[in-house]
Amino acid sequence: MNMDKIVLSELIELLTENKATLFDKIAAERTNHINVVVENLYQAHNASAVLRTCDCYGINKMHVIENVNKYKVNSDIALGAGKWVETETHVEGEQPTLECIKTLKQRGYKILATTPHTDDFDVYNVPINEPMAVFFGTEMNGLSDEVLNEADYKVNIPMYGFTESFNISVSAAILLSSLRKRLESSELNWKLNEEEQIKLKIAWCKRTLIKGEQIEREVRRRIIGKEL
Repeated sequence: MNMDKIVLSELIELLTENKATLFDKIAAERTNHINVVVENLYQAHNASAVLRTCDCYGINKMHVIENVNKYKVNSDIALGAGKWVETETHVEGEQPTLECIKTLKQRGYKILATTPHTDDFDVYNVPINEPMAVFFGTEMNGLSDEVLNEADYKVNIPMYGFTESFNISVSAAILLSSLRKRLESSELNWKLNEEEQIKLKIAWCKRTLIKGEQIEREVRRRIIGKEL
């Protein structure tokens, strides 16, 4: 018996029909093939805009590295995106950036460092056949040397003006738009599978329902009781 599937069926009954339909539609478009990583952002509006961009392009997970600056979300800009995009924060150890990179590589992700100072790859030709973690840094300093040294690919966004770089939220939007279009045109299996979608929708239900965590626990206890 698929416990999660039964749990979801009971939680969904507590939502409106429109919300349940929306969960099905959006979960089917989510991906773990791309993770977004932001390093040491200090402006809340930039961090919030990146989070919102992740949601808009179906990115299921964003990582936050806090070396110096604490990650803050501006709710007016994020517009509730934090409710739908999973955020994993990396603050432990002497070098949180290296710990984050190590974790992502262990999970099978290639490290993509966005930087204007490279001719290696651009957003249109960087390899997409393997899961990728796309790193973004601050406008002032860019990414740290730790990221640049550990990156599997360094990628730039072509520019044709005097300014050296885009705002980070604009960079994220351009790059994710390009990667998403390329994935949709590929034959790669890059969207969430059924099991992943079920787990995701359970998480969304818990965040949507009042006392959602408690309701889920009670549902699971009841199902286990029936089995016994």
